[in-house]
Amino acid sequence: MDGSVHQDITVGTKRGSDELFSTVSNGLYIMSTTANGNDSKKFKGDIRGPGAPSRVIHIRKLPNDITETEVISLGLPFGDVTNLLMLKAKNQAFLEMNSEDAAQNMVGYYSTVMPIIRHHPVYVQFSNHKELKTDNSPNQERAQAALRALSTSHVDTAVATPSSVLRVVVENLVYPVSLDALCQIFSKFGTVLRIIVFTKNSQFQALLQYPDGASAQAAKLSLDGQNIYNGCCTLRISFSKLTSLNVKYNNEKSRDFTRPDLPSGDSQPTMEHPAMATAFTPGIISAAPYAGATHAFPPAFTIQPAGLTVPALPGGLASLSLPGATRLGFPPLPAGVCVLLISNLNPERVTPHCLFILFGVYGDVMRVKILFNKKENALVQMSDSTQAQLAMSHLSGQQLHGRSLRITLSKHTSVQLPREGHEDQGLTKDYSNSPLHRFKKPGSKNYSNIFPPSATLHLSNIPPSVVEDDLKMLFSSSGALVKAFKFFQKDHKMALIQMGSVEEAIESLIEFHNHDLGENHHLRVSFSKSSI
Repeated sequence: MDGSVHQDITVGTKRGSDELFSTVSNGLYIMSTTANGNDSKKFKGDIRGPGAPSRVIHIRKLPNDITETEVISLGLPFGDVTNLLMLKAKNQAFLEMNSEDAAQNMVGYYSTVMPIIRHHPVYVQFSNHKELKTDNSPNQERAQAALRALSTSHVDTAVATPSSVLRVVVENLVYPVSLDALCQIFSKFGTVLRIIVFTKNSQFQALLQYPDGASAQAAKLSLDGQNIYNGCCTLRISFSKLTSLNVKYNNEKSRDFTRPDLPSGDSQPTMEHPAMATAFTPGIISAAPYAGATHAFPPAFTIQPAGLTVPALPGGLASLSLPGATRLGFPPLPAGVCVLLISNLNPERVTPHCLFILFGVYGDVMRVKILFNKKENALVQMSDSTQAQLAMSHLSGQQLHGRSLRITLSKHTSVQLPREGHEDQGLTKDYSNSPLHRFKKPGSKNYSNIFPPSATLHLSNIPPSVVEDDLKMLFSSSGALVKAFKFFQKDHKMALIQMGSVEEAIESLIEFHNHDLGENHHLRVSFSKSSI
């Protein structure tokens, strides 16, 4: 690591927008040498204020042996990567995203969940440059080749898109790896719909299905060749020729997360066998764009494994058990896994309904309780642990009513309703029979449409009589800024609307999901992975 470049910058701060730019006033500090040929000359230009949004992302404190593929994979889940500049001598890189929205989503996400590549914390911030201009040096030719190979914007439309099904082989299987552990690892790149584990040719293998090829590609890019444990349990990942998985049973050998109603199979061992509490080091997913378990989950979730003790290995492995944290619809659930504690809420504005709608994007909310004496805190009970995990990983750190949400797993196993005759000012609500649940129908397509909060919202169930101006007027009626709008070309029942910020989009979703548009049409609102 080259200490001469950032020796005066505080290490260990997640967002770091203030300290990361502390040396900008001294000039273009990232270009103080010509280690990469002409690269040092490419960034002379305007220097804007710290943290100002830009399509260009500055990534630093990278490992010495970082590859172009690893840097690109940090950005892929948020959108297309359109350019890359590697400064390996400085342990830095610049990534240009296809839109400012994509860049904002990326920086916003990594401000709450610091990415770690091979045990190195990596720092992500907006660059003070609007675009990248690269030359034809050997370094840049290699970067451009990696971009062409990986970025969806460079994929020839005549070529088939990657399969959404991955084949995973675990080599050097020193410690057991469970289906739950694999789900935990791979769910950081997208929603895992189905998974099957089996042994073939004396090798532990798995088939795993995402809703789309892009998620599968991002997972393969970041996880192929990584070790689950230090020095063992190596993942070898390839695209399967299968287009879909057919799962008949939900147990420790196979799982269909869209069909919690499937039987477990009489001949299968029960899910609660102690061996299912498999421990693994979260290092494997620390290079993942969607967080490492060490960051996505607070310390309350790191509990001792029930049946497996991992011996101390070089690197001081911390073990994290998964006694059901990624299950869907398998009672009994471990204590506390379904109930989330949300803190730092705005007590003047938060309501149970508001939390029900927001958390309902990631699962079916059963009950909500705003604490009577601490109204900046609330308990949200999801229908199962997978949905609790999804909500926590996607909403932690997001802005709601001007405050950054803090979310942890609660010690409570359920949210208690007030006793009869005891009034709690409407702070506790039971939503278990709500018609607004998005995931109550087995196999619901909503499982395939779970995305992080973004400034662009997906609207559906729009009646024919409602036109663009009607919707723009509706979404601006709360004082929010509508930046862009677009109906789907082939289906005017759906549209995309881009708000002024992610926070405005969150509040608009809360306010206008299920809004009555007339003609017996209630608007459906969700976060979009696309931008306009």
